[in-house]
Amino acid sequence: MDAEFSIELGQEDAVLDFPWTDPEGKLAYHDVKLHPELLSQIEEADRFPELKEFLRIVNSPRILVETAKCDAWVSTEFSPEEEIFDASQKVASYVDLVFSAADAFEDRQSLTAHQEFCANLVRLLRRAPETPSAVEICVRRCYFGAPAGVRDGFYCTLYVTGYGADEASARQNWGVGLKLTANAILQVSVTG
Repeated sequence: MDAEFSIELGQEDAVLDFPWTDPEGKLAYHDVKLHPELLSQIEEADRFPELKEFLRIVNSPRILVETAKCDAWVSTEFSPEEEIFDASQKVASYVDLVFSAADAFEDRQSLTAHQEFCANLVRLLRRAPETPSAVEICVRRCYFGAPAGVRDGFYCTLYVTGYGADEASARQNWGVGLKLTANAILQVSVTG
């Protein structure tokens, strides 16, 4: 499996306010880790059962991260780097991850902890069987709301993409990529 990670902390790079609400107030963060029943309120999880299963696993109590935000889509647009997959369709998703638990704030503020998490995840994914799927993890800046005010920290955006000759095969490969990634996150969580 193709897997890489990067650090994106520039002025123009994406950031996350956590917890978040969209400007119109229609969408918001759901604490699925503490309240698994809220998974049913995530529209993307209803449209994509593969994503729903990934969110269920990653938000389980034994995992050291929790999800903050997600989306999934189907596309026929490819970057030059994706041409190696020789595909005409792709199914892709992103999931924003933060270290979980109230006592994990030290990890949330540690760039080193995020780099180690990503490096371990990439190392495991590169050992996975060769599949027409890819994972990219980006460490970015996060602003955590807290009773004492906003605190700076970091989060990870996890992109998983599956490639295929048609939407069905791309979706199947994306599902495999999600399963392999969930398994790797579980392994990293268990081994620290």
